[in-house]
Amino acid sequence: MPKKNVTKKSSHSPSRSGTKKAIPRRSVLSDETYDAIRFMIFKHEISPGSRVNIDALASELEVSQTPIREALSRLESEGLIVKEPLKGFSATNLLTLKEFNDLFQFRLLIEPWAAEEAARKIDLAGKAALKAEMQSARTAMKFRDTDQLQALTEHDARFHSLVANLSGNVSVAEAFERTHCHLHLFRLYMANNLKGRAHVKADFVSELFADYYLLGSGHLAITEHIEITEAILAGNSKEARNSMQAHIDNSLKRFSNQGSDSNKSTSIKKKKVGKRKR
Repeated sequence: MPKKNVTKKSSHSPSRSGTKKAIPRRSVLSDETYDAIRFMIFKHEISPGSRVNIDALASELEVSQTPIREALSRLESEGLIVKEPLKGFSATNLLTLKEFNDLFQFRLLIEPWAAEEAARKIDLAGKAALKAEMQSARTAMKFRDTDQLQALTEHDARFHSLVANLSGNVSVAEAFERTHCHLHLFRLYMANNLKGRAHVKADFVSELFADYYLLGSGHLAITEHIEITEAILAGNSKEARNSMQAHIDNSLKRFSNQGSDSNKSTSIKKKKVGKRKR
C-alpha cells in the first residue's frame, strides 16, 4: 500500500483535517510514530473498540515494534488506547452520554474553584501566559471551517489547563489533565463526521461544536473565556468562580439539549449551578 505524507504537528493536539499520516523520520521516531497512530485513531483508521495489530502498524509505518509499543503506552495515558492482559492493545470506545455528563460534573467540582484561586494568586508571569493564550484564540478565528473548529478546540483545552495550573494546586491541575476532556469531545466530533464509516450516531456533538465554537454563535466559547480571563486578571476571585461555573454549566446544558433527542435513556438532567451576571 502506498505511503502518505503528514505535516508534523504538536503532540498535544489532533492533526489538521487535511493532513495525512506519514512514515516517521528516524531522528524523531518516537514522537512521529505516536503522532501517526494518534491521527489514525482520530480518523477512525483504527476504529473505536478495535484491536491494535502491532505487527501491521510496524509494517505500515516501517518501524520496529519498539516505537509502536512506546506510542501505544503514551496513547493509553490519554485514554485513547487500553491494554488488557492476554489480549493486547485496543482503541477505547467513544464516550457515552452518561460518561460525558459525569465528566462535566467533575469539571464543575474543580474548575470554578481553580478559577477563584487563580484570581487570588496570579502573578505577572501568569497574567502574561493568560493574555498569550487568549491571543491564540484570536489567531484560531482566522482559520476556516474544520481547521478553525480544531484550532478553537485546542485553545479551549489549553485555556482550561492553564487556569487549573494557575490555581497553584498541582493535584487539581493533574486531575484535570487526566480527563483529556477536549480531546475526547473532538474525537466524538470526528466520529460524527465519519459516522458512515464508524457506525456511530453523534449528530448532537456536531451541533454542539457549531453552536459553541463557530462564527454563527459569535464564538460563544471565546466570549465566555474572555469573561473568565478578565475576572482573573482583575483579581476578582468571586467573579472568576461564577464565570467559570456558568461557562461549564452552559456547555453541559447545550450538550444536554442536543443529546436528549439522540438518546433519551441517557439524557442529561439540567442543573442550576450558577447564573451568569449580566
